[in-house]
Amino acid sequence: MPQFITSPAAKATNLPFSQAVRVGDILYLSGALGNVPGTLELVTGGMEAEARQTMENIRKVLNDNSLTFDNVFKCTIMMADMGKWTGFNKVYVTYFKPDRLPARSAFGANGLALGAQVEVECMAYMGKS
Repeated sequence: MPQFITSPAAKATNLPFSQAVRVGDILYLSGALGNVPGTLELVTGGMEAEARQTMENIRKVLNDNSLTFDNVFKCTIMMADMGKWTGFNKVYVTYFKPDRLPARSAFGANGLALGAQVEVECMAYMGKS
């Protein structure tokens, strides 16, 4: 059976999805934005600040499930402006070891929730490596 996971802070936002769902040894994380935790307010400071907060929000979900970025094996990146790809990547790569970069897909989106510049969705392995 799937296990549906949402932290109390995420529940406070009253959004209609789980932060993550565990199925077997895989944790499927919902798309994360660069919002201030527990709020629907995006951080200020441009793409790099938003990318950093997005990745920190992912880190929190991973840590809450006793995982790290080492467990992440796939990411999907959605960007409102693909012209900001370089700024996003500058931040993104700092969260992974150079020899443990996840498989990844990326695409431009016509609009993201809250007017975000970037959304990142991940899958992480929960079994023993």
